[in-house]
Amino acid sequence: MSTLRFHAIKKTLDRKPIVFEETERRSAIFGSNVFNEATMRQFLTKEAFNSVMSAVENGTKIDRSVADHISTGMKEWSISKGATHYSHWFQPLTGSTAEKHDAFFETIGNGLAIEKFGGSQLVQQEPDASSFPNGGIRNTFEARGYTAWDPTSPAFIYGTTLCIPTVFVSYTGEALDYKTPLLRALFAMDTAAVAVCKYFDKNVKKVNTSLGWEQEYFLIDRALAASRPDIVQTGRTLLGHSAAKGQQLDDHYFGSIPARALSYMMDLEVECMLLGIPVKTRHNEVAPNQFELAPIFDEANLAVDHNSLLMDVMHKVSERHNFKVLFHEKPFAGVNGSGKHNNWSLTTDTGINLLGPGKTPMSNLQFLTFFINTIKAVNDHEELLRAAIASASNDHRLGANEAPPAIMSVFIGEQLTNVLNELENVTNGKLSPEEKTDLKLNVVGKIPDVLLDNTDRNRTSSFAFTGNKFEFRAVGSTANCANPMTVLNTIVAKQLTDFKVEVDKLINDKEMKKDDAIFNVLRDYIKKSKNILFEGNGYGEEWEKEAKKRGLSNHRTTPEALKAKVSKKAIALFEEMGVMNKVESEARYEIEMEEYVLRIQIEGRVLGDIARNHIVPVAVQYQNRLIKNVKGLKEIYGKDFKKFAQEQLNLIEDISGHISSINSDVTRMTDERRTANLVEDFEKKAHDYCFKVKPLFDSIRYHCDKLELLVDDELWPMTKYRELLFTS
Repeated sequence: MSTLRFHAIKKTLDRKPIVFEETERRSAIFGSNVFNEATMRQFLTKEAFNSVMSAVENGTKIDRSVADHISTGMKEWSISKGATHYSHWFQPLTGSTAEKHDAFFETIGNGLAIEKFGGSQLVQQEPDASSFPNGGIRNTFEARGYTAWDPTSPAFIYGTTLCIPTVFVSYTGEALDYKTPLLRALFAMDTAAVAVCKYFDKNVKKVNTSLGWEQEYFLIDRALAASRPDIVQTGRTLLGHSAAKGQQLDDHYFGSIPARALSYMMDLEVECMLLGIPVKTRHNEVAPNQFELAPIFDEANLAVDHNSLLMDVMHKVSERHNFKVLFHEKPFAGVNGSGKHNNWSLTTDTGINLLGPGKTPMSNLQFLTFFINTIKAVNDHEELLRAAIASASNDHRLGANEAPPAIMSVFIGEQLTNVLNELENVTNGKLSPEEKTDLKLNVVGKIPDVLLDNTDRNRTSSFAFTGNKFEFRAVGSTANCANPMTVLNTIVAKQLTDFKVEVDKLINDKEMKKDDAIFNVLRDYIKKSKNILFEGNGYGEEWEKEAKKRGLSNHRTTPEALKAKVSKKAIALFEEMGVMNKVESEARYEIEMEEYVLRIQIEGRVLGDIARNHIVPVAVQYQNRLIKNVKGLKEIYGKDFKKFAQEQLNLIEDISGHISSINSDVTRMTDERRTANLVEDFEKKAHDYCFKVKPLFDSIRYHCDKLELLVDDELWPMTKYRELLFTS
């Protein structure tokens, strides 16, 4: 094994950057492999084009006869671009994307064939649903499921395949994917937000949710990654002593991008341009060999599809550059993990960012309305928001090395906190003309000036306002953005719906003017949402104690956090907003709990194998060398040999202690795992894996890492942190 380690290091050191040159302007190639509006105008009839655009903009259904015209145009375009196959591209509850390729080719008899792609093949397909997670919605022998075209996300060509974004539902209609609940949540948000916008602008007919994700990742040479069984099978290192130099000097962050990594990024970005993914920013992140990529904001559904597609493309492009991309939230202990910050905002069809202050008091009151309602939504549903980002891998990241803690809080900055304090003192009931004027001029009117100095950011806050958007920083790098976006949009849509009811009641029952009613309701929300606002350091016992006093949850583990998804409150919320029914909510809970168990189970098996079959044998081999050395010294020096062999004897004893601890801990872990596997109740099984199996990982790792410091480097089988993080 040690031979493999040194071979991998040599191979890595011999790598040269793959020369990559961009031959065309990015603006010229952007979206050229996407069936976008410009392409549709060229390849579709006017009726077909108008039908698609109406579906995108208004949610109208596309007639099957028109679908035939659309599919014909889509086929002709894709074949002209070299496509030979088509696929319904969807996002099942596995956390990755899925696709089944069918050729356009079809025989017509007499030895003849044609390229065929009809409207029925575009609109709906019937993949096998039995092998995808379903949370008990379907029996494994009942395999039928349907994929249905989502015209709001344009089809694209990748390689030689036309990929058609679709939803994925069971035979009985329940959602089996991430996209379906997201689309429902976005519809709920649109409906609720438009109703509130009417208070300020009667011309608003649609509100779009915008999302800008920031994808963090590690790049490791493929040979080095292949030399580590833990990276290959789990996506992270299960053991490994920290390198003497990690990220202490902050010299990697925003530093000069290494040549090989830059070549990879350039290649990746061109692929993104062709696929219409508007990537804009690239830079070194804090940890060695860690990087970030971020796009221009996009409509949320499309942004989610783009991120899912991007992760696939990143893996494929990395192979060309002899890299392995690590998306795991914490692939290396002791250095920063990777997140996927979700920057969220709302925009009207009239071009107004509802989370961006305007030039008039009325536009700023609109901003405050959506700003405060969002805070209230997070305050009322912080446990559900925590559940939306829960996973076995994200548990390692939250609360460590600058990542936000498991406690949900909202950071808005000192200046906006002062604004809310002013609004909290608004008179209960009708405002006097003087008070209303003072509010509009000196509080609401000055918000744009306040925000000019409100640029500081709290890196330990899970949900932060950053000028004209909220940044959900707790989302993990492996996550499908649809999960947190579904929850966030649902809770804000519910809050806006309740807000409108309360305001209308004051207007109708108390005969208040509209502004008075809005100010009164907002004042009440500010008082009720104070517990979620936090400006301080989110690390340590002090904040945990304070959060407990405030009644905020602190679910450090996924099994604890996920329970919020099936609380009576959450199920009622999703049903009321038309996002998920009880069956769908409970199915997702079961699926995510089962995934947690399987992740820990796999890691336990891999760690046990590495510890016993790689680490212990090498430690024994080195120990035998020491014993042979001690025997030689004894032959030379006789009874005085201990004077010359004391260090060796100490090493032999230390190694024996660590070997003994590893073997006993691995045995305990295996026994606990076997016991947990016999548990039928999935909640209890997840609990046992979390609190009985997983804690033994740390003990096994501790002793393995200690042996790494004792055993001869020439013998050590596992590629070390200093080589993984600093060899490229």
